[in-house]
Amino acid sequence: MDALRRFAAIVTADFRERSRSTRFWVVLGAMGIATWWLFPPAEAGYLTVGFGGARGLYNSAWVGMVLGLLYASMVSLAGFYIVRGTLSRDFETRVWQLLVATPMTRPGYLLAKWSSHMLVFALLLALGLCVGLAAQWQRGESTAIDAWQLVLPSLVFAMPALGVAAFFAILFDLLPWLRRSGGNVLYFFLWIFVFISLAERFDPVDHAWAANTWLSEPTGLSLAMRDIGAWLKVAEPGLDAGEFSIGVSVMEGGIRTFAWESWSPRAWDLLGRALWLLAGMAGVVALSPLLDWAAARSEARTGAAGERAGLRLRWLDALLRPLEGFAAGRLVAAEAKLVLRQRRLTWWLALAVLWGVQVFAPAKGQAIAVILAWLLCVDVFARGALRERDTGTAALVFSAAGAGRRVLLARLAMSLGLAWAVALPALLKSFAGGDALAAAALLVVGASVAVSGLALATACRNPRPFELALVFLAYIGVQGDPILNATLDPALSLARHGWLLPAAALVLAVAWPLSLRRR
Repeated sequence: MDALRRFAAIVTADFRERSRSTRFWVVLGAMGIATWWLFPPAEAGYLTVGFGGARGLYNSAWVGMVLGLLYASMVSLAGFYIVRGTLSRDFETRVWQLLVATPMTRPGYLLAKWSSHMLVFALLLALGLCVGLAAQWQRGESTAIDAWQLVLPSLVFAMPALGVAAFFAILFDLLPWLRRSGGNVLYFFLWIFVFISLAERFDPVDHAWAANTWLSEPTGLSLAMRDIGAWLKVAEPGLDAGEFSIGVSVMEGGIRTFAWESWSPRAWDLLGRALWLLAGMAGVVALSPLLDWAAARSEARTGAAGERAGLRLRWLDALLRPLEGFAAGRLVAAEAKLVLRQRRLTWWLALAVLWGVQVFAPAKGQAIAVILAWLLCVDVFARGALRERDTGTAALVFSAAGAGRRVLLARLAMSLGLAWAVALPALLKSFAGGDALAAAALLVVGASVAVSGLALATACRNPRPFELALVFLAYIGVQGDPILNATLDPALSLARHGWLLPAAALVLAVAWPLSLRRR
């Protein structure tokens, strides 16, 4: 009983710490609003979960299935960024030193943290189910309520997937080199592989064995494809039951509906889903031997003079010396030195490779190299506005008259310069080749990335929203979307960032003075 009380105390304290933050409730409200748009009316012209361009009528079974599948796939991404950080916070605030002196076991501590993450996910799911119920009632396609069918897909699909995401949140908080921006970027690609791409290996259309196996990937998308697809082949033979879509799919020819009333998974399928939940718990327990090592590394990094040793870069003094002739330039030069000297040798090597690709690769390779170069600087763009908060130096830095304005302008200049510098070979090639439109697009998109990073981090007081947004935009940019792929369709890129850049600048102009007052 004592162990259970300690476990419950850690979970409760962790949840209270989260719920005291305004940001937590803002995120919760944003999730509720986003969930409402998962259930568009028929005249909206798009659907979020469908088979052969059709969707189920909005009854309890279909509403529950949409929530279960989309929360399993999408909240396993966004939820990671929502819950991570509690473990590293205990290390950095030295709460761990107090906890380790109690009879608490290390596996029990990690399981309590994992359970705290799952409690947050359960709250998100509960909110989503309430919104889904309201959407079913408002759409009016079916007013009969079946609570079990509404809740069942979230229990079977979402909770096991989120259990795996909670494990990764613990793992990334334990490993010192994954606690900051690098880990946030890496998780996005890990999510694509673990939660999305694995579904293709279990696709019952492409693999005959998947139609009978009780195993499934973490999200369980293949299980839903198998069961709903089999039902559609009998009930709706005119539909292509193998054409499954999840996400926003625009249907220009109208949306067809079908009446799917209930879902009854097999007992063995439920066991297969439960294994993912147990795997998340077992993985957390397996990490317990790393706790003391991770805490010691955190203490060493906190007590060190600098978080990164970096490089001396003597050439940087000569390069920036012209800026030091006037007051504003000295501040910009100091910002540039502080940022660039923290970059490790691996960062410079990666930049050199990306510069080489920009010089020698064809247009497609050059565009991808530019996107990756901006992604290489994500921590600078996302965390530049939060440095004083992270280091506890706000009272000192902003004590001088007008310091807030001067610091903002210096960081803005440094971020803009870095965004353009990492894309410099592509810019020079565009100018040399006479493609002024592509060069202009690179300049505007780079400026938009830099300003948006400062604006979003300042407004949210957290670097993760921008990190997640930039990683997502980089991913679709590599796939060919012109939002960051500035040389694919320069005119379209300029049109998009023609409103995004001023909007980000406006947000920064409003949010920065407010952030100074909070400091």
